[in-house]
Amino acid sequence: MAALLLITPPFTQLNTPYPATAYLKGFLTTRSISSYQMDLGLEVVLDLFSPKGLEAIFEASKVQESMSENAQRIYQMRSVYIQTIAAVVGFLQGKQPNLARQICSGNFLPEASRFSQLDDLEWAFGAMGLQDKAKHLATLYLEDVSDFIVECVDANFGFSRYAERLGRSANSFDLLYEALQQAPTFVDEFTVQRLAATMQREQPALVCFSVPFPGNLYSAFRCAQWIKSHYPNTKIAMGGGFPNTELRQLTDPRVFDFFDYITLDDGERPIELLYANLQLPAVQQVWKRTYLREAGEVVYKNDATLGDYKQTEVGTPDYSDLLLTEYLSVIEIANPMHSLWSDGRWNKLTMAHGCYWGKCTFCDISLDYIKVYEPIHARMLVDRMETLIAQTGESGFHFVDEAAPPALMRELALEILRRNLVVTWWTNIRFEKSFTRDLCLLLKASGCIAVSGGLEVASDRLLALIQKGVTVAQVAQVTRNFTESGIMVHAYLMYGYPTQTVQETIDSLEMVRQLFSLGIVQSGFWHQFALTAHSPIGLDPEAYGIIPQKQAISFAHNDIEFTDQTGINHDRFSYGLRKSLFNYMHGLCLDDPLQNWFDFKIPHPKVSPNFIVSALDDERILLPKSTAKIIWGGLQPECTSFQKQKKGKTWPMLHIRVHALHGVIETVLSEPEGRWLMNQIKQLTPSHPQQTWGALQKSFEMEFEDFALFWTSKGVLPLREMLWVL
Repeated sequence: MAALLLITPPFTQLNTPYPATAYLKGFLTTRSISSYQMDLGLEVVLDLFSPKGLEAIFEASKVQESMSENAQRIYQMRSVYIQTIAAVVGFLQGKQPNLARQICSGNFLPEASRFSQLDDLEWAFGAMGLQDKAKHLATLYLEDVSDFIVECVDANFGFSRYAERLGRSANSFDLLYEALQQAPTFVDEFTVQRLAATMQREQPALVCFSVPFPGNLYSAFRCAQWIKSHYPNTKIAMGGGFPNTELRQLTDPRVFDFFDYITLDDGERPIELLYANLQLPAVQQVWKRTYLREAGEVVYKNDATLGDYKQTEVGTPDYSDLLLTEYLSVIEIANPMHSLWSDGRWNKLTMAHGCYWGKCTFCDISLDYIKVYEPIHARMLVDRMETLIAQTGESGFHFVDEAAPPALMRELALEILRRNLVVTWWTNIRFEKSFTRDLCLLLKASGCIAVSGGLEVASDRLLALIQKGVTVAQVAQVTRNFTESGIMVHAYLMYGYPTQTVQETIDSLEMVRQLFSLGIVQSGFWHQFALTAHSPIGLDPEAYGIIPQKQAISFAHNDIEFTDQTGINHDRFSYGLRKSLFNYMHGLCLDDPLQNWFDFKIPHPKVSPNFIVSALDDERILLPKSTAKIIWGGLQPECTSFQKQKKGKTWPMLHIRVHALHGVIETVLSEPEGRWLMNQIKQLTPSHPQQTWGALQKSFEMEFEDFALFWTSKGVLPLREMLWVL
């Protein structure tokens, strides 16, 4: 039994747990408060996609004349689906890898409409290994079943969301309240069965739902409704990303027919106080950023004098209780970054609370989860990584930062190397100039495999209006540094930004074409601009030339409909932008005219076809600052002395060989200078206190002449692959 039950309601991800409850459980452990956590979405999916679950699905659907031809086909093949489902789920859980050969044979899985994509995507997946191709086919198989559920059993179903339309921009609670007055849906019944078993076993005093997205909202309310009916003395709270962004103007008291409390922003202190208040008389209770109902009205209480916990005090995320071996690795589409999001299980950590930049005008920078910036020391981060490796058996990490700070990434990488850890990690960044070639090489050596970052609108005018703090040329240089270091780059792309012209949209596409043509960006996704209430644009829309459509707010408030004074219909660019990007990611049609992607007339791009090439050629190489740290990232060199003779003169020389992953690096220096460098290299490894450029310069020039000339010499240049200036 546990005092608190922490629940992620259906549905988020199939491949890895959403981390909020693990963060909270880790914190509660530091406060000696017992808790139990569950990913209810995963548990419901496992029940649905099982032989017994499919039998119930097909029984509930019956044969209907209104069924589509596709649904009729799936229904007629129901016995094959029931027979194969357990094996397919086991394969996606990594338990039956040998099944890949059967899946890829084409004679094992029943195929419905999702498999019609294969002819179009065969070229995209042709280079995939056997396991990945089998995962993609198995994913299509599950999506066929999902399509059947949506059409014939429960129209609200979705693998990563449920009844999302009821939670998205629901300024009024009416639609959601009306849905909750109806009989439970088919999926609701499965959800409640799992919830009931856990409630019976744990008997919690407080149930806390973490609701990250609109697609989790309906299920959270349905579960809370069931708990109120069957456990009327149990208190129920909701927190997480959705209330943090959308429920900041809540006034509808009916919400509290379901929940006793709704907390905002960081959950540690609010939940600790909720638990403490269960044992205190009303006159002694204090609250942290908490909505509740008193005398029939919604009230907001924030009278606790205690501040929020520092990130150093919240403990290590705790993934115990979660069914870590039961998650499903799926590959939905041929996008390399999307496969990271959906394939494989990742331990999720945060390098820093909030965003160190905090200026982008489309972002919710007025809210604490962005505004309050607090980094964690690299040593503590790696301590937490080692704890999670021991707990979960997984050495893959997704750092879920808004934008990981470059300086902290550097220290994290060095600490990983000092401890000789073998880990794999990726994160979100800003494409800022701090990401030099050498820093990227260091990050790669520490296990970084990918970064994602916002190029947004590839227009310098609009990037300045966004206050992104970068230029297109700078983004090109940084993405080149990552790519040449072997780190995959995913670019978030935006269109429809306020005041954006048609010409700027086309010029932005041309920039993107050039980035992919040069191979310095490998993955991307176009998003249409959305106006949010807590961004600088949402707070002052007139300054950006847009007119918001204001609504009365009693429930959720985040996405805002608006009209752009330019009068441009940006929707019509959606298909062409996404189709072109899909082809660019696979190296196709990179030289085709941009007009080919649109069925309406577009202007010719005004961007030079060599803009990105020129930006890369124009990068200036500067000598390091005297405070820059110098790191040797390779094995210890082998040295052999020899004599060089020319015109009767003899010079002692040093032949240097370094074994690297892909061969041997060789160079020659004069023996005195070479011996000096070899002695320095012994002290430049990550395990030693870092030396600076200034210290090396001083040491060198005590014996020789110009260190800058030596550093840029032909003899040192081959070693620069392993000599990193940070």
